Amino acid sequence: MAIGQKLMMRQSQSLVMTPQLLQAIKLLQFSTTELQNYVEAELEKNPLLERDPRAEDAPIAPDDRPTNAVAETAEPGDWAREEMPADRGTLERETGTDFENAFPDEAIADQQVPQNDSPFWNLSGGSGRGPSLDGDDPNLEAYCAAAETLHQHLENQLGCTDTDDLTRKIAEQIVDQIDQTGYLLEPLETMAERLGVPLARCELALEIVQGFDPVGIGARNLAECLRLQLREQDRLDPAMAALVDHLDLLAKREFPQLRRLCGVDEEDLADMIAEIRRLDPKPGLIFGSAPAEPVTPDVFVRPTPDGGWQVELNSDALPRVVANKSFYAKISKKDGGKEVRAFVDEAWTNANWIVRSLEQRARTILKVASEIVRQQDAFFTYGVAHLRPLNLKMIADAVSLHESTISRVTANKFMATPRGLFEMKYFFTTAIASADGGASVSSEAVRFRIKQLIDAEEPNAILSDDAIVDKLKAMGIDIARRTVAKYREGMGIASSSIRRREKVAAAPRAKAS
Repeated sequence: MAIGQKLMMRQSQSLVMTPQLLQAIKLLQFSTTELQNYVEAELEKNPLLERDPRAEDAPIAPDDRPTNAVAETAEPGDWAREEMPADRGTLERETGTDFENAFPDEAIADQQVPQNDSPFWNLSGGSGRGPSLDGDDPNLEAYCAAAETLHQHLENQLGCTDTDDLTRKIAEQIVDQIDQTGYLLEPLETMAERLGVPLARCELALEIVQGFDPVGIGARNLAECLRLQLREQDRLDPAMAALVDHLDLLAKREFPQLRRLCGVDEEDLADMIAEIRRLDPKPGLIFGSAPAEPVTPDVFVRPTPDGGWQVELNSDALPRVVANKSFYAKISKKDGGKEVRAFVDEAWTNANWIVRSLEQRARTILKVASEIVRQQDAFFTYGVAHLRPLNLKMIADAVSLHESTISRVTANKFMATPRGLFEMKYFFTTAIASADGGASVSSEAVRFRIKQLIDAEEPNAILSDDAIVDKLKAMGIDIARRTVAKYREGMGIASSSIRRREKVAAAPRAKAS
């Protein structure tokens, strides 16, 4: 057999992950805040990308697959929609990304680009992207005072304390070892050994720090934190001190044993427990804790007169940008050298890809949300007890996308409905088998039924986990006792013995009131 070189042609398929494709995949899983931050960064560094001045008048088209449960929303606007070539199907399935076209550089339609001749960085008037550069717009952030941290607050108080230099130095070390919740992390014995000072001097410094505001700061455990606050309120009597020393019994709701240890009756113990609950177990969190950010829904679900559901995107959560075609054409005619030309071409390509990626992201979110609403129509109509079992594959098959795409789309996305605000992941629940061989039940619906049974129980008829299993089987739900216990503990519901003691103790107070 002769050995030699040959030239052969072979046809094969391979996956090529271009930077633009990776960018589009990344955009799918961004939350609203992350997406807005990303777009702001791109607007800052790309001179050919600017906000769409017609954003409010250009609604995203709804899912074009009509269903009985989901009503059509607005008609498609100016957004271009092209059919995906046949050879893109393999790429979409392998990468988990739904791309209906190849996103070419010249794919931005003329009607998507404002035909203005002035550059977007007009120094005299700005472009709506932010303050202009002429100095007329004040920087309000420059006048905002920074929030004081816990350590700064403690150091300011330490600076006003009249003590010797050694104790002050030890107190500085103690302040450094206090975490954001207000507790001392390092044991005093270890600190005394590390600093080479007597333990008594460390205890004196700790006593000084524990006298600072907020009350309870510098505690080494929860009992000491509560004890400091009670002493400040002059409420640390022997009975209260005994209660604080036995917080483990309070957590187990061993009220009869606590009454014996504290030497009080049932009514006094209830008042003492209420007083304990009014204390702050983490006093340091009032400093430097980040404010709770409101959740912005990505999708709105509203009922329609014909009994269906209207699904539409939240325009406030969707940044709209365009590539400035007229400015690109204007600067392309000027000769600025190879480097300038390369920069302009790259900026134009990136701007086009970002525009199309954002458009595709919006369409995909709306398509997936519409299918979720269609699948969970009974939940929106009747409540959580009628939540159906649902997984990613069911949605992926219905909308012809990959399961990983559904996972990215539903991550950190929220849906505002008449029944409240829900994360899209909430509607994906495992199936619990039916006792009579009928349709399966959602695990979330089972949790809801367990909570209903426990909330309705009487003090003299507390349901054990086995009794809950029997009642669920009577409802047609086949579930194991350990699963009931897992769901109950996941909802923060105590065991039957603890609930019995708690409800028996609460019954006389309810009758007296």
